[in-house]
Amino acid sequence: MSGIYIHIPFCKQACHYCDFHFSTSLKNKDALVKSILMEIDTRINYLPNKTIETIYFGGGTPSLLSEKEIFQILEKLYKLYNVSNNAEITLECNPDDLSDEKLKELKRLEINRLSIGLQSFDEEELIWMNRAHTAKESESSVKRAQDRGFENITIDLIYGSKFSNLTSWKKTLDKAIALQVPHISSYNLTIEEKTKLGHDFKVKKEVAIDDEKSSEMFLEMIDRLEKNEFIHYEISNFGKEGFFSKHNSNYWKGEHYLGLGPSAHSFHGTSRQWNVSNNNLYIKYLEEKSEAYFEKEILTETERFNEYILTSLRTIWGINLDYIKTNFNSDFAKNFLNQIQEYIKQETVTVKDKTYTLTEKGKLLADKIASDLFA
Repeated sequence: MSGIYIHIPFCKQACHYCDFHFSTSLKNKDALVKSILMEIDTRINYLPNKTIETIYFGGGTPSLLSEKEIFQILEKLYKLYNVSNNAEITLECNPDDLSDEKLKELKRLEINRLSIGLQSFDEEELIWMNRAHTAKESESSVKRAQDRGFENITIDLIYGSKFSNLTSWKKTLDKAIALQVPHISSYNLTIEEKTKLGHDFKVKKEVAIDDEKSSEMFLEMIDRLEKNEFIHYEISNFGKEGFFSKHNSNYWKGEHYLGLGPSAHSFHGTSRQWNVSNNNLYIKYLEEKSEAYFEKEILTETERFNEYILTSLRTIWGINLDYIKTNFNSDFAKNFLNQIQEYIKQETVTVKDKTYTLTEKGKLLADKIASDLFA
């Protein structure tokens, strides 16, 4: 099971917390789409003999693409790759882009999963984040999509800002649940250095994130969503039965994927590569048919092991001892078994049928536990 990710690096305006690669200028959008189409041609042999089960338009804001532009990309992918008849095709979108006409376009294109970046239902917080939509649009966009026949919808929420506390977060979760979407992704706000928020923190216009408050909200989210039939299948992701993100689940399970567009990453088992995070250079190199648009690294056994630990521990599928024994030399399994015992004693990790998963207590320490288990 393989997937294809397409990075669309355009946004109407810059969210103050976001450090993804994007541009607020759309002047070279046509040229960039043409370059993505050229890259598809050059990458035809990256996933040989693989059936494509997922296609994911991420960004940036892919909902800024026209119907024609999305169609051109999908048409070429279907022409050159063996795309499954029931492939999951996701498009990330902002609430303010989801007009009735836009939703009709996406239906015609057979986009079957929408990832809507609500982030918050609080007007003041949305303004502080510099989001392009209003609190009213956060709710109305989801309802419009549902009215247009979209059932597989995920919404994004952010917690931990200075505007949120446990009481307001409970109200946010209740609103999200009331929307009756089958999937919710929720992320703790982080202060990234090369962002407006990062700059404001550096000059002391903003305060540090309160980790204790964030932990309380994280645990409240687990409890509230699980009581409403959501399964906490990855640290930041909750889905109802049958509505897990197939695309992202493939990442966490170590499946191969192709990344297209500036800054996109690709992986096929023993190596990974990433495209230049510069729109003009990406366009230039593709036009010149130069391979300078990407860098590549061959992964060592240790790097592959550490990546398996990092991604697997975050999920309900966990770390499987037999997988380690089959795919890595015996020292890795021996060292892993020695190191994991301490976390079992601390009740932050539990084991069943040779599979190790985080307890609720352990989920608060996921990154630390994973790094301690690295080879």
